[in-house]
Parts: sequence; structure tokens; C-alpha cells
Amino acid sequence: MASSPVDIVIFAPLAPILGVLLFWFIQLLFIESQKYLLSKIWEKHKPLCRFTNFLGVLFQTICHALGYTVTRSGISQFEITVDYGKVSPKKEKGGAFEWLSNSFLLFGPFFIPPLLLLICLYFLVGGLEFSVPDIIKLQEDLYFSFAGQMNVFGHNLFNFSEKFFDFLLNIDFLHPAHLGFILLIIFLGMGIRPSYIGKEKQEKVNMIYDLKNIKNHILQKPLYIILLFLFTYLIFYLFFGLEQRWFHIPFSIFGWLSIIAIISLLITQAIILLIKITDEIPNPWKFLPYLNIPISYILMRTFFLYYFIDFAKKGSLLIMILSTVLVIILLLKYKTNKFKTKTDMKKLKKVEDGADESGRPVRK
Repeated sequence: MASSPVDIVIFAPLAPILGVLLFWFIQLLFIESQKYLLSKIWEKHKPLCRFTNFLGVLFQTICHALGYTVTRSGISQFEITVDYGKVSPKKEKGGAFEWLSNSFLLFGPFFIPPLLLLICLYFLVGGLEFSVPDIIKLQEDLYFSFAGQMNVFGHNLFNFSEKFFDFLLNIDFLHPAHLGFILLIIFLGMGIRPSYIGKEKQEKVNMIYDLKNIKNHILQKPLYIILLFLFTYLIFYLFFGLEQRWFHIPFSIFGWLSIIAIISLLITQAIILLIKITDEIPNPWKFLPYLNIPISYILMRTFFLYYFIDFAKKGSLLIMILSTVLVIILLLKYKTNKFKTKTDMKKLKKVEDGADESGRPVRK
């Protein structure tokens, strides 16, 4: 099936761009969810929240500095605090150079931290591959169509996600490199956001604020966005003329970075949620779930050394998670009032029906 000229000229190059924008927006939603959870533990865990603020500002400032480095403006000042970061260039450059530097500031925190994880993952899983679906290989013209580009983009994201999730499910916490990767996921996941929670509630920065900054940046120099789109389209036409199927590669990488960021945010949100839930448990019982995590994992790994099964790593991880959830539920049930009421429901119903707790009628 041959692609129509209109599809090739207008719609086909747009498909992977829309795919990247979709996953980037999903990433934004997870960032907003993380900030909401952090706001819920702010009062009891200010040092932790301030540390995540510092990470967010740190990545933002590093990205801005990287922008000045790429544009060869140089760096004369690099200043960072928990709530504020500032980078000053050695050479003041305007026009496209200034716009590109600010683009690193606004978009860098979304993609540069996940890029570090992607590089580590490349060595841990033994390489990453780009591929084209078999149906596209059989119908070469289908590649240069909107449906074909979207198919290829989704195919590469699926293959990467499958490999990434398989690595996470079979991760070995007793392996130094694997443990380091998880710690890096947590560390970077806490800071994969372009804005942070301010000291005071009225200064809270949210997703709408981020989007307004990006919108103002784009509308400030709309010509550069138009030129960027034209350049992307020209690259697509070049590959079409040379019959080379490479156009999806950079967009697939951006999709991979969004997936890594989303998973990092999910893991860090699970940790924040654990902190929030255990705050309801009195001391010293609140520390029991945290102790259960390493103890249950080590015990299961030791058990599977003597009774080996093919999914020993996956089984140890699953049992660790389930046992931790079970411990939390039991503590919430027996050490808090989360799963019980102070007044028995049957007695309460009798009182509402005109009887006292012993069942005798109450005179009105």
C-alpha cells in the first residue's frame, strides 16, 4: 500500500513528534503527582522535601549551564541554594544562542537526568536496539506515512519498555551495579522536575506554571520553532529520497527518556507514599516496614540459594514488596485506628434506632 503525497509531505513527519509530546505530557502529570505527595509530607519531613527541592534546582541549574556550554557562551557564575539557582554567561549572546540556552533551562530537566540513566542502562542490559516492525519491512512505502511512523515509534517504545521492565523485575540488589542503578533512579527521580515546592504555600509552583513558562518561551521567538519544524521535515524528506529508515531514531530516544523518567517518578512516589503511610504508625513500630525490606529480600535470596528456581530474583523482589505491604496493613490495623472504629457499628445502630448500648429502649 503506497502512501499518499499529502500524507508524506504533511502528516508523516508529524507522527513521532506527536508521540514525543504525548509521553512528555504524561511525564508532566507524574511530576505534578509527585509534588502533590511531597506537599502532603512537608510538615513532618521538611529536610527530605528541602533536599528534593535542592535536587530540582540543581538539575535545572546544570541544564542551564549546559546550554551556555553548548552555545559557547561560557560560564562566569554558578550559584545554587535549596530554593534558587543562577548561572551567568561569560559572553552575552542574543538571538538563537540565547533562545537555545533558555531551551536547555526549560526542557533539560525533563530529559537530561533520564539520559544519565539511559547510558547506565545501555551497559547493564548489554545494548539497546532500534528496529522496524515486520509489516513495515514488507511494505517499505508504509514507513513514510503517518500510520507507519506512529507504528515504528510505538514499536521501539514497546521493545525498550519490555527490556527495561524485564531488567527491573530481575534486578539483583546484591549486585553493586544493580543496586547503584536503583539508588540513581531514586536520586534522579526526586529531581526530574523543572520547578519545586516553595517555602510558602502561596509560592507553590505547579504544572500550569511550567506550561506557561514554556508557552512564553515559544511565543517569544516563534520563528525558531517554525525553523525547527521545517528542519525536521527536511530531514524526513531527505531520508525519503535516500530510502533510509532512520527518521524515527531520535524521537524513539526521547520516548525512551520519558519512559525512564515516568518509571523513576513512580518509584520515588512509592517511597514518598511509604513515608506518608508509616507516619500514621507510632514509634518504634513505624520503622518495621523499612527493616522488613532488606531482611525479607536477603532471607528469600538465601532461601533460593538452596532451593533454586529460574525466577529467584523476581520472586525475591515480589515477596519483599508483598511482605512489606502486609506488615504495613497489620501495623495500621493493630497499632492505629485506621481499620477500626471507636464505637461498635451494631451498638451505634441501636442507639440511632432508639435503644441504648445494652439494647434497652431509650425514653424520649
